Amino acid sequence: MPERRESETSGREDVADVRAYLAAQENKSLLRFLTCGSVDDGKSTLIGRLLADTRQIFEDQLAALAHDSRRHGTTGDEVDFALLVDGLEAEREQGITIDVAYRFFATPARKFIVADTPGHEQYTRNMATGASTADLAIVLIDARQGVLRQTRRHTVIASLLGIRHIVLAVNKIDLVGFDRDVFERIVADYCAFADGLGFSSIQPVPLSARYGDNVCDRSQRTPWYDGPTLLSHLETVPVDAEAAALPFRFPVQYVSRPDLDFRGFAGTIASGTVAPGDGVVVAKSGLASRVRRIVTHGGDLDVAVAGQAVTLVLEDELEVARGNMLVTPSDRPEVADQFAANLVWFDEHALMPGRNYILRTATDQASATVTDLKHRIDINDFSHEAAKSLAMNEAGVVNISTRMPIAFDPFAQNRATGAFILIDPLTNATVGAGMILHGLRRAQNIHWQSLDVDRRARADLKHQKPVMLWFTGLSGSGKSTIANLLERKLHAAGRHTYLLDGDNVRHGLNRDLGFIEADRVENIRRVAEVGRLMVDAGLIVLVSFISPFRAERRMARELMPAGDFVEVFVDTPFEECARRDPKGLYARALKGEIKNFTGVDSPYEPPEAPEIHLRTLGRSPEDMVDVLDRWLAARHLGEETDGNDSGR
Repeated sequence: MPERRESETSGREDVADVRAYLAAQENKSLLRFLTCGSVDDGKSTLIGRLLADTRQIFEDQLAALAHDSRRHGTTGDEVDFALLVDGLEAEREQGITIDVAYRFFATPARKFIVADTPGHEQYTRNMATGASTADLAIVLIDARQGVLRQTRRHTVIASLLGIRHIVLAVNKIDLVGFDRDVFERIVADYCAFADGLGFSSIQPVPLSARYGDNVCDRSQRTPWYDGPTLLSHLETVPVDAEAAALPFRFPVQYVSRPDLDFRGFAGTIASGTVAPGDGVVVAKSGLASRVRRIVTHGGDLDVAVAGQAVTLVLEDELEVARGNMLVTPSDRPEVADQFAANLVWFDEHALMPGRNYILRTATDQASATVTDLKHRIDINDFSHEAAKSLAMNEAGVVNISTRMPIAFDPFAQNRATGAFILIDPLTNATVGAGMILHGLRRAQNIHWQSLDVDRRARADLKHQKPVMLWFTGLSGSGKSTIANLLERKLHAAGRHTYLLDGDNVRHGLNRDLGFIEADRVENIRRVAEVGRLMVDAGLIVLVSFISPFRAERRMARELMPAGDFVEVFVDTPFEECARRDPKGLYARALKGEIKNFTGVDSPYEPPEAPEIHLRTLGRSPEDMVDVLDRWLAARHLGEETDGNDSGR
């Protein structure tokens, strides 16, 4: 019996030790950091060395690494630690990092998530992805090369994305004989460039990732260096207190209502702290309440801090939908539908002001348009350049307008609530990452004015249902001819109409626009807005524009109430349009005398699901008008009403 009691006691002690260990791990702080810099500066090798020297690699993994080093390595007979991170076959074959690789490791002092990002210029967007969630950046510099163009590029992007702590890792110091003068010259060059970028700290470290000098252990070969090792700095750099000290922000991810007696708002605290009894305000509506409970799977909490996932139960029944935020009453975020932002562009297709995108924040999203590109940022020296668009990997300062107000803080004050991404609504691809600078004062001064005479009243007076008929097709397809004939027929029937023709509008409203893609986008944006106002006036509006890009036609559609936008695809093959060539433009474009001509050296994106598809070959314009007339009549669009159903 005594032996059994002793065994039971020992078992309980073991369980207690495990629980204590797990609790200690749970309470450790977390540092997210990335490695960046130019090609072959040793980013992957450094991470591999960190993992190895902090005992994060099992023996079988070391054996596999030794085997892979003989096959793919670049260090001769030695272990190539870069292969621990460069997992893609293409990366191993080329000896470079292409994608962003994430690794988790821990020490007794702290937990870490590290992102190994690519150095090549064409993969800069991948680097920006890794930087978007990082607290610190390790900027590697080859001691033989010094500060390079890509070093500057990655540093500026790190600054734009809100990283405030930099480790300047002067790597391969062994290849310059551990020369102190080389190290200090590189540090001076880098700090002179980085001055003014807003970093809270820049810690230079001379190291050799290959041999481990000053990575985890102090090197005897740099007796002149008295700073911290890389690991000791990572373990002590202060980052956790920063988010907790900010005003309380709680983006609502979903409403939890398992039964009639419980209604909670679930999410992760973005910043600040909260406790039962604290007052909170719904950011968008301004409705106020107090926190009654903080619910977690492990039980209710007395206090919750930034980074914790919790469910808040309020004392009052408030309407708080997903995408809204609960915030502290004394320091609320901005709520606006127009703001200025830094924007890093990821997509191969350039950013076009006026084009429609989906803007997504931590939990909210809205249809959005870049209304103005104020300037492009030269990410080598941070200078400002005039520009009409942003190409892939470029950054700029823009004004953005959203279809509905969103709640946000300036990114410089709160990274969690001041960041967003832009998504192409057609491809669902992430095309850009943004950092909000501030709300626009113009948005605070502009409010919707209530009008007594509305769209329905105007349409009733005309006894018709207003609609926008959007004719799209190549130049010479016949869309203006068909639209003109249809308007004449509608006018003869007593309808109130207006025809917006592409050529005619360019003589007045759009006379300042050329034919590059950015100007084409703005051309359609203006016409769509004018057409919307005309439909609001109760008119039947016929819009005849090439409008070559699906994104702009989609933008025009989204301006209108459902059913009020009718896309008419006048489908005439390129060869037939070129044969007709009513204005002689095809002949000149094919000779190279006209640039950016749709169908020749500028693309036309045909509609994928138009309401009306007119195939014109072998058919007269009058035949096309009859088709349109029958289609409209079948849906009661544009026809006379009794004044009671025009608002449907």
